Amino acid sequence: MSKTTPPKISPITQKLAAYIAAAPRKALPREVAEKTKHHILDTLAAMVSGSTLPPGQAALAYVKTLGGIKQASVVGSRMMTTTVNAALANAMMAHADETDDSHAPSLMHPGCAIVAAAMAFGEWHRHNGNALLRAVALGYDVGARLNISLGESAFRKVGHLTHCFGPTFGATATSAALCGFNTKQVRYALAYAAQQAGGLSSYARDTGHIEKAFDFGGMPARNGATAASMVAAGCTATDDILFGERGFYAAYDESARMGRAPEPSLLTRGLGSDYEIMRTNIKRWTVGSPIQAPLDSLLELIRAHDIKANDVEKLVVRVSITGANTVGDREMPDICMQHMCAVMLLDGIATFESAHDEKRMTHPKVLAVRKRIELVGDEDLQKLLPSRQGIVEIKLRDGRLVRHHTKAVRGTADNPMTRAEVDEKCYHLMVPVLGAKKSRALCNAIWNLDKLADARELRPMLQI
Repeated sequence: MSKTTPPKISPITQKLAAYIAAAPRKALPREVAEKTKHHILDTLAAMVSGSTLPPGQAALAYVKTLGGIKQASVVGSRMMTTTVNAALANAMMAHADETDDSHAPSLMHPGCAIVAAAMAFGEWHRHNGNALLRAVALGYDVGARLNISLGESAFRKVGHLTHCFGPTFGATATSAALCGFNTKQVRYALAYAAQQAGGLSSYARDTGHIEKAFDFGGMPARNGATAASMVAAGCTATDDILFGERGFYAAYDESARMGRAPEPSLLTRGLGSDYEIMRTNIKRWTVGSPIQAPLDSLLELIRAHDIKANDVEKLVVRVSITGANTVGDREMPDICMQHMCAVMLLDGIATFESAHDEKRMTHPKVLAVRKRIELVGDEDLQKLLPSRQGIVEIKLRDGRLVRHHTKAVRGTADNPMTRAEVDEKCYHLMVPVLGAKKSRALCNAIWNLDKLADARELRPMLQI
């Protein structure tokens, strides 16, 4: 190729880069902006509550060793550091627990990485609230489409971690938009995103949740912030990393072995008219995703039949086979199905406190109830994935049999939580860390994010 011959850019890359570059100037539909507020607040609340948990504390300890110029704040502390370091730490805090949102069709937790990156660059460049809303919605669109274009389920089955690939590209798109990149700069940022994309599904062997917090949140947030920061500093890169010889889609075509070849055209389909944040779930309960539907069903049965723990002879929980393998008899309370069902039977509800009380996992009363709980991986429910449905069947001591099937978990796209429900969840998550006054101020600020003049106004509400 001569020096005067322009590089060949694929139509898909051209369309994607142009959309990312133009996103800061395009207003969101009203319902999309409202839903984006829900997810920003939900993720910030996860950061705040997660700042006190081991993954959050580990992230803070790590970034303290890095130092760095003061560009952005670290939640739950007084620390200021670089955008890259802040994005990493805050994203790990957001996934320090099973509190943050999830996008079932693409098999990822988008908010922890994307919102963390948006907050870091929003602070650095002093963006207003509308810019944050548009950048966050953009990140969800790009991240989800990236995973889906790779054939998300097949891609995961061969060992790749969808929870890192999609969010890396999502956080990159968000960061690039907030940096005000033109289309060429966006393509460069995508190149750095592709070079950093990685992650293995072996994360499930991490019993301390710290590596998982990095894999799902910290790593993709760091990757996206790094990609944008390098381009902002003048770094150039491959003009079209996605296609061509040894490009991204050529390198990651292993999912074809599982019967689903990548479909790159899905990366740009519906951009600007079909918003993935509208298909993203917010957790009603601060527990692992497979436990959400059974807790919904169990609460319905408890309230409908006035059931107490001593009334139960046997309780059978049915979820997908994948779900049962993920949360069956785990060591941590918030990802252990049998424990959380036992706690709900004893308490009549499940709370953030009960989901994190490790001492109760060995309490005689809880163990006595757990003996009466059976978890079943159901083939029919497996076939319904990514819809994570759950069935609870209870045999009562008086001979009655009661059953409830949750088809649409509260907080999912098919059964979304209201603004009031999201506000209640987030406020109560944050109060133990920030106090009532700051927690209420932060909730109100996010509900009025479209009126916020400067992202730095949020900083004193998030720090202690």
